[in-house]
Amino acid sequence: MTIFDYVKNVDEILKNWEENPMLLPRIAKVTVNVGVGALTERIPRIAKVLEEITGQKPVPRKAKRTIKDFGIRKGENIGVAVTLRKEKTVEFLKKALAAVGYRLKASSFDDYGNVSFGVKEHILIPGVKYDPEIGIFGMDVCITFERPGFRVLRRRRRRARSIPRRHRVTKEEAMTYLYKFFNVEIV
Repeated sequence: MTIFDYVKNVDEILKNWEENPMLLPRIAKVTVNVGVGALTERIPRIAKVLEEITGQKPVPRKAKRTIKDFGIRKGENIGVAVTLRKEKTVEFLKKALAAVGYRLKASSFDDYGNVSFGVKEHILIPGVKYDPEIGIFGMDVCITFERPGFRVLRRRRRRARSIPRRHRVTKEEAMTYLYKFFNVEIV
């Protein structure tokens, strides 16, 4: 399967991006999340490895409620997450996409152009070595796309109440972006 099986108008999308640079989407952020559950003693070691991989300090995530079956209490650290922006996103994405073989499922894309995929084992990322003290853990990677000018929805002064549908990134555009700039194969 190729991208042309999922996106019928790839050439038209690329032509529109060349004619109007404001239509070219960009990566707003990449969020990397590692959930460990009740094994809280592993969190500092996982945070250290995640910092080496991403180049940014991770933030611990707390449980929102108590789940007795899993041994999780409210307020307890159950994972770590990192949000990458600007140049760091491209560096990390090259590593993360290499770990999954530059292949993403079409079902990983949502209607607003966001993409989520998982890396089963962190040692699949190039440059990471296995450490028996830490063990092996997986991670979730979420890519958020937006167009230039989307900031009007988040700024403090004269904030827009909504963004029109035509200004949001579509599923097909996100697939085309990853295909063109990262050589990702859509499966």
